[in-house]
Amino acid sequence: MENKSYKGFNTKAVHGGELKIPEFGNVTTPVFENSTFVYPNYNSGAYLDHTSNLPYIYSRWGNPTLQALELKYSELENSKHGLSFSSGMSAIVSTVLSMCKKGDRILSISDLYGQTSSFFSKDALEMGIETDFINVEKLNSGNFSGKGYSLIYLESITNPTLKVSNIKSTAKIANETDTPVVVDATFASPYNQKPLDLGAKVSIHSGTKYLAGHSDIVLGMVATEEHLFHKIHSKRKVLGGTPDALQAFLASRGLKTLGLRMQKHNSNAAEIFRYLKQEKKVKRVFYPGDPDSQFFEAARQNLSGYGGMISFELKGGIEAARNFIKHLGIPSAAPSLGGVESLVTLPVDTSHSTIPPEIRKSMGIEDGLVRFSTGIEDPEDLIYDLQNALEVI
Repeated sequence: MENKSYKGFNTKAVHGGELKIPEFGNVTTPVFENSTFVYPNYNSGAYLDHTSNLPYIYSRWGNPTLQALELKYSELENSKHGLSFSSGMSAIVSTVLSMCKKGDRILSISDLYGQTSSFFSKDALEMGIETDFINVEKLNSGNFSGKGYSLIYLESITNPTLKVSNIKSTAKIANETDTPVVVDATFASPYNQKPLDLGAKVSIHSGTKYLAGHSDIVLGMVATEEHLFHKIHSKRKVLGGTPDALQAFLASRGLKTLGLRMQKHNSNAAEIFRYLKQEKKVKRVFYPGDPDSQFFEAARQNLSGYGGMISFELKGGIEAARNFIKHLGIPSAAPSLGGVESLVTLPVDTSHSTIPPEIRKSMGIEDGLVRFSTGIEDPEDLIYDLQNALEVI
């Protein structure tokens, strides 16, 4: 089991990390659904756990099915080291706690996933780790310093207003003070962005979303350099955020079609953006590929594709938005994203429901804002469905 130097993204996605056992002749990696392994293993040909370079001992530490996924994922990130986790939040918490201790400070963008924001503002703070927040606009302006911080944390594309962080310029400034940059790149996927190539030290994904791609597992992934890899793995062992082998198998299967799916997500979202941009009942559209957006230059420099996420504000506010969602036929109303099926959600009723209205508005989240995760359905069907739903408001 090894990383091979394939050139193409889809070739890496299909063949990278696969565990082939000649005695069985298996074409795909088996599911090692076992808790423990014979140890010490004196077999001279024993497979080695890449987290320790020793034979496998216990699945919380490492597992062959997990390792196959981790090697495949790391190839897609152009990294030698990858780790899987039981959820995206497990990946985030394990990473941050492996890099920070009591008395340290974090610099983070303020436009964060709600649970991440809560972790920084409450849980990490209770551990003596403080966080200073700046908005993406200030981050991209370069009007900050990494001095005094243990890490700089950002999301490559924010939720739900889809602001694009300039990883390149942030990493350049951070390097002046040797401050590592950690990026949650879930909305981009490794197909559209490789944060380590842009200067980040850690790339994090909620593998639940685009990586697995079928809305059937919960998983997290991390790609990084060797030193941090071992520190983060050590924290994963202690916190117990190791995924089950079946989850890893399903994620690995999903990764094999990531490139093909992202091509469709990218093209579908671009067509839907063009339709919504001219729709009279739509007040505003948020999309990384919008040439009129103040974040378009950052998107152009940091993304190779603009992803499948679109948010748009409807005229008529929250009642119009709820009525619109109720009359959609194809997308399900569900608070996730990145699957082959289209999903729609109203942030004011879900992810940002506990945030006071005045703070939501300061974040650019109006009551009539709809978040649309574009699936891989045919774009003409999706646009027709949107048209029908808009007609009733």
